[in-house]
Amino acid sequence: MRRRTISLVALSAVTLTLSACAEPGGTTQQESNSGSDKTTIVYAKSQGPYTELFEDAIVPILEDEGYTVQGVDFSDLLTADIALNDGEVDVNVEQHTAYIEDFNANYDADLVPISPIPTVPAGIYSSTHSTLDEVEDGASVAVPNDASNTARAYLLLQKIGWIEVDPDADVSQLTQDDITANPHNLEFTEMKSLTIPPAMDDFDYVVITGSIVYNANIDPTTALATEDIQDHLVLQVTVKEENADAPWAQAIVDAYQSDEFKEYMANDDSGLWWIPPELQ
Repeated sequence: MRRRTISLVALSAVTLTLSACAEPGGTTQQESNSGSDKTTIVYAKSQGPYTELFEDAIVPILEDEGYTVQGVDFSDLLTADIALNDGEVDVNVEQHTAYIEDFNANYDADLVPISPIPTVPAGIYSSTHSTLDEVEDGASVAVPNDASNTARAYLLLQKIGWIEVDPDADVSQLTQDDITANPHNLEFTEMKSLTIPPAMDDFDYVVITGSIVYNANIDPTTALATEDIQDHLVLQVTVKEENADAPWAQAIVDAYQSDEFKEYMANDDSGLWWIPPELQ
């Protein structure tokens, strides 16, 4: 598939503003913000826990080191990734490795992960049942319908013993066809992640990914079970491959691995987060 380019009004305004601000000697801020001298970091901003964590805990560290950090709003991750790949933003913190690989394959892109970050696990919830033991024959279960999150839902259902999946199947691409045993005759409905929380009353159980749990104001401690975070599902700081070793990119990595960030997580984690060993 050919790469798509999206014109971003908000980012264009930022770029025009930077271009118009000339520094002594005729050098613009935009020109000085390239290569190893880059001092302004533009991130793709979304509504969810990962952007909020970045803004609350990482941006202050970067600003203390002399960086200016600016956010550009996006309504969905796909649009944000296209902008990132086209160089219209520098970084995002909203995706796991499985999503990066799928995006690169479908959009002829070159995005790379440069550091794991705290991740909110997917969980199984119910508005009508208080335990997993109440599952009945033919129970209805809603799961996300995008490939990587569908797979993690079926892995979670296998973890709790409700289904079995083909041991030779790719765990990052599981589908219903890979289910080899379904002793409770569960009825699965695959649907958009955002539509699952408001439809909880229509199902016996639902599987909801972490960012959706957060945005829907669902108490994560009410999960009846949570997934074991697979390596390909750990959230990542993501940049274009050409920027992976840039000083500003390394500054973001260092901020996530800093003592300041460890202290922040120790004081502000309410049980929502799974923290990678590298950040502990």
